[in-house]
Amino acid sequence: MKTLKIIHIVSEVDPFSKTGGLADVVRSLPKALKRLGHDVAIITPLYGQIIDNKKFRLELIEKDIKLYPNGDESGNDNGETVTVNYWRGYLMHGLPVYFVENEKYFSQRKNLYGSTHENARFLIFDAAALRFISMRELNPDIIHCHDWHAGLIPYYLKNNFPYAAKLQNAKTVFTIHNLAYQMGMNWWDVPPKHKDYGTTKLPSFAEPAIEYVNFAKRAIMNADVVNAVSEQYAEEILTPKFGQDLHRILRHRQNKLFGIINGIDYKDYNPATDAGLHKNYSYQNAMTGKKNNKKFLQKKFGLPVNADIPLVAMTSRIVFQKGFELVLQIAEEIMRLNLQLMVVGSGEKTYINEMQKLARHNDKFVIIPSHQENQKYETLIYAGSDLLLLPSHHEPCGLNQLIAMRYGCVPAVHRVGGLLDTVADYSPRDHSGNGFAFDNFNSYELYGALVRALELFKNKKQWHKLLIHAMQESNSWEIPAKKYLDLYKTALAIN
Repeated sequence: MKTLKIIHIVSEVDPFSKTGGLADVVRSLPKALKRLGHDVAIITPLYGQIIDNKKFRLELIEKDIKLYPNGDESGNDNGETVTVNYWRGYLMHGLPVYFVENEKYFSQRKNLYGSTHENARFLIFDAAALRFISMRELNPDIIHCHDWHAGLIPYYLKNNFPYAAKLQNAKTVFTIHNLAYQMGMNWWDVPPKHKDYGTTKLPSFAEPAIEYVNFAKRAIMNADVVNAVSEQYAEEILTPKFGQDLHRILRHRQNKLFGIINGIDYKDYNPATDAGLHKNYSYQNAMTGKKNNKKFLQKKFGLPVNADIPLVAMTSRIVFQKGFELVLQIAEEIMRLNLQLMVVGSGEKTYINEMQKLARHNDKFVIIPSHQENQKYETLIYAGSDLLLLPSHHEPCGLNQLIAMRYGCVPAVHRVGGLLDTVADYSPRDHSGNGFAFDNFNSYELYGALVRALELFKNKKQWHKLLIHAMQESNSWEIPAKKYLDLYKTALAIN
């Protein structure tokens, strides 16, 4: 394959900005593509209260650029203009990250999201990204748009947007990281009279109606190819249960829909070299290494220090999607089991309050807020824990289980989405599998999977074999990156 020019458009990218797995993916995938010999760049917002320009050595490369968000530079389009700056940093040598700066829309909040004008913010971002690509004559072969925030880009390229006039040879790929997020508000809260059918002209960014535009829908209808972040999730979103009311459109474009499982960067996640661990280890001395990290972890977060008791971790947003409803339904039964439970995350106050009540009366349970100070302990938690509990209601891909296995933390999951694609249920007959899985989203099956895991933990020999099997799973970005290149090739072949 010839060298491709690929530009990723995304709302967050680690280490510059991050709320979740999206930032991890767009940190790792472009690196993998660059290592395969391609010309890769990223465009993302400059969140002024979050991104430290000096720390990341960002360089101002374009200043006071007048942007017409509605594309009409004649000045006849209600005179709506926004001034933006463009900065440049690097994710790795030769891989530039371009930042769109506008103080009003991206520098007034300490959080990436949460404005009541989210759609207007990201309409400006999408227009500014295309303005920059055209202005700098970057001439990409592929514009890779990640999640709803970049969803207007495919629409613009197919609908004569002036800033896209020079980009007609570029093909667009729209990646669905989580279909529940389609626009700057909950799609199910949109009043029926404002429902966006994706075929009407886009309102001006200054009109209230812009907040009702469904960015994801317009991307799905206009992108050259669409993909979901696991093969199973690509099938699930064609159904009413998981399709978030877009299943009909996705079925209509099923021939353009693909599934590619995410990976993790093995250079970033390596228990043998990870500076965040108390003791480094590999699969060759995993049992000893994990015991040392477990004792350190237990002591640090106030659990009784005992390397022989199974430590179960939950490291995800504390929301319904991640299965916390099921956990709370059987919380008392779980606490009667011979285990320790560590929950790390932030999320819905109702769930957090209930778990905090439980933790106050039980020395085997600790809940740790997921603020910036604690995020640096992410891999230590996997290194010191025996089990990762991830009973998600739906899970497009999931990175937690991939990282956990890399550190010998065995996953126990609901068989859905990317969890089904990556976690095979342990079989006591032939000792196959790399974790524990249950089929139906209910607390009884969750409890059963947890009990099966704890019973096997008593058999140190078999547990050690399972742990090593999990550590030796191949979940790096090397294979997914090559699949993305095949996807780009498919897009380029479309006339």
